[in-house]
Amino acid sequence: MSLKMQDLKIVYTFLIATGLSLVLSMTASAKQTGQVFISSEKDNVITVLDGKSQNQVTVIKVCKRPRHMQLTQDRQRLIAACGDDGNAVVIDVASKKVIDKIKLQEGVEIFDLSPDGKRLYFSNEDSASIVGVDLVGKKVISQVKVGEEPEGVLVTPDGKTLYATSEVASLVHVIDLASGKIIKSVEVGKRPRRLALTPDGKELWVTNEMSASVSILRTSDHSVAETLKFEAKGFRPDDITPVGMSLSADGKTAFIALGRANHVAVVDVSSRKVRSLILVGKRAWGLAVSRDNKTLYVANGMSDDVSVVDVASGRAVKTVKAGRVPHSVVIDD
Repeated sequence: MSLKMQDLKIVYTFLIATGLSLVLSMTASAKQTGQVFISSEKDNVITVLDGKSQNQVTVIKVCKRPRHMQLTQDRQRLIAACGDDGNAVVIDVASKKVIDKIKLQEGVEIFDLSPDGKRLYFSNEDSASIVGVDLVGKKVISQVKVGEEPEGVLVTPDGKTLYATSEVASLVHVIDLASGKIIKSVEVGKRPRRLALTPDGKELWVTNEMSASVSILRTSDHSVAETLKFEAKGFRPDDITPVGMSLSADGKTAFIALGRANHVAVVDVSSRKVRSLILVGKRAWGLAVSRDNKTLYVANGMSDDVSVVDVASGRAVKTVKAGRVPHSVVIDD
């Protein structure tokens, strides 16, 4: 039995309306390329490196000031937020082509995706708010006012809670996504930036850029369990500016970029002790560790390169040019 023309139009419209959401929420795993994606704020591109040789594979022209990036759950798409044009671009990982654009808002900073891939939440520095976007209809569906200059955004694996940092207020806001209300604001160090949950979900780690520290929060009651201070020989305390953070897949090790101190701190998560400091490039910022915990990539914003670190030996074994002011690193592994 054949479909009538009107029925075909209805089916076609439905597919167009839901296509992006279906793409973002697929559960089947894509073929992992092992490639490394690095956003460049000044060149408006994303550089792609081969994960084995670290040779450049290609350069993807994207948008004005690409910064934070994240893979979708199925790892088939990469989303990059564009700080200066208020959009996010969707990149097909296999072809490395921009296949879609999502209108956000000017002032977009960091974002996270809901577990089902249907919503995107981003911090808007200009409006001091956390904004929710429906990826099906490509429209704003929520906006929660927070402290000034929000940056870090993290959605819990159950999709019920969102954590957001406010740099000016030195707070971490705990937002109930069902009600769209702040249920608690936790005072941490000065200028909190990025967030990471331990795999067991019991601890939330927060980098404090101007306090040279990480605040460790209990997620059970959102109290501060401990504050971990950093020191780097030969650097003044003001130069130690932790921002980027990445946890190993097993959750045993935290890698924290120390900004102007040009080092990465390697921290044992269970003991909360600094194991070592690794010398990298100038103003270590975004970073990512491979799933096998063998290789760490560190974006150095002031030396326009990426340090490739052998985790076992604790030293940078290669430096790769990655455009002007590299910001974030994502590994497709």
